[in-house]
Amino acid sequence: MWPRRICVVGGGTAGWLAAMMLGDSARRGGHACEVTVIESSKIGTIGVGEGTTAVFRQMLQHFGLDEAEFLAATGATIKFGIRHRDWRRKGHSYDGPIDDPHRVAGFEVNALDVYQVSQGESVGETHLFQHLLNGNRSPFAMVGGRRVPVGPYHHAYHFDQALAGKWLRSKAKAIATIDDQVKTVERHAETGNILSLGLEGGTRIEADLFVDCTGFRRALIGPMGGNWVSYRGTLPVNRAIPFWLDIPDGEEIEPCTLAWAQGAGWMWKIPTQGRYGCGYVFSDAHVTPDQAQAEIEGVLGHPIEVRNDIRIDAGRLEQQWIGNCVALGLSSSFLEPLEATSIHGTVVQLMLLSSVLPNPDDRARLAFNASAARQVDDFRDFIRLHYVSERRDTPFWQDVAGLLPDRLAERLALWQQKVPGPEDFQPFPMGLPHTDHHLHVPMLDGLGLLNPQAAKDWLADHPKLRANARRSARSLATEYRLAARQAIPHRAFLQGLHEPA
Repeated sequence: MWPRRICVVGGGTAGWLAAMMLGDSARRGGHACEVTVIESSKIGTIGVGEGTTAVFRQMLQHFGLDEAEFLAATGATIKFGIRHRDWRRKGHSYDGPIDDPHRVAGFEVNALDVYQVSQGESVGETHLFQHLLNGNRSPFAMVGGRRVPVGPYHHAYHFDQALAGKWLRSKAKAIATIDDQVKTVERHAETGNILSLGLEGGTRIEADLFVDCTGFRRALIGPMGGNWVSYRGTLPVNRAIPFWLDIPDGEEIEPCTLAWAQGAGWMWKIPTQGRYGCGYVFSDAHVTPDQAQAEIEGVLGHPIEVRNDIRIDAGRLEQQWIGNCVALGLSSSFLEPLEATSIHGTVVQLMLLSSVLPNPDDRARLAFNASAARQVDDFRDFIRLHYVSERRDTPFWQDVAGLLPDRLAERLALWQQKVPGPEDFQPFPMGLPHTDHHLHVPMLDGLGLLNPQAAKDWLADHPKLRANARRSARSLATEYRLAARQAIPHRAFLQGLHEPA
């Protein structure tokens, strides 16, 4: 039976997504459910910028929320993908556009990717988002005085997570809020389930399901015995120093996340409308925080003001759902922010959770925990592949070259024989979006890890498909270049959101 009372502890993006999505699922299913969010105004956030995947836009549309209002109110920007600078080697860049042209072209297999690889051309040429990114454009054009989409794909966003959480809270319906912090967790002596929460203000909160969105504090799932599965042996970075950069007047805002490889890790640069949220993610086995700051200041050519020193214990909970407590967001897992996995993972996990809550028995918990664990493990492996590099110019890159797990080495060997396709990836439950071939191919292509001759050999065995792929590749590239030229420049589009209609 669907829980009659749900208590979400912790606001921010994860907490308000949980409250809205679970409350909405209950209403749509005809379940009587009271949702309460406990968040404290005393707990601040870093606010250095966060990127999403396209699933966040789909979530806005699901709730009937206005995208233009969201962008204007939160100072958000458009994201078409990630630009990777200096990962393969110094001076080399490649992009990872997040749209999937195969869905529009009508191919059941990834023939466009195979054709582009066989020709030694970037797979991005057949992606609308690549052309929009190249021209620093928005996803809209002006037609008859109205903004209209230039393509059929969902884009993503960059935003300050504190502002996004505040905006989501303003849109939440039929959700009670309490401004306080959890002081005690009372549990059942036999089952271990949470009976109630004692707040600092003296209030006692009871519920049937508790959702832990308290971040690294893990205020609820910690007392429940949530064990941490560390990725320390797989992922090479373990520290981050975030900082802000100003956006110079008149400078175009690139509609992508910049991931810029450095001597001991990489730097992120995420644009919001008011500033760049940045940070250096590095290995403290190779440089100290002071050395990392000095390196970034040397690269940028000016001092930075470090806003925090974050230790990254990459990993996940062994069980995300224990008893009547579910952990989401940073309470459940933590990875370096290379592929915008955090918010995406939260939204997908909430979809999974909503699907099993009508019958939340041990079997449902087991299935949910298995899917949640697999999701983060797959994120880990996808991130790790980014470090397969030609670089050997620093001790960090030399050491990283010898750390590739056997399972990933085997997959790379397979992909030397063929371009990754849908058959290489197990479908995710409910058909939800995941790190499948359409995200792997641009990354592997950019790193030079695909084999053009193998692609040619495959196409030679499929001549009709080769001819269709060649026509589609040329047609899409031409169409998308034209669409990009017609699209509104990104910064002008953002500025237009603040002008009277």
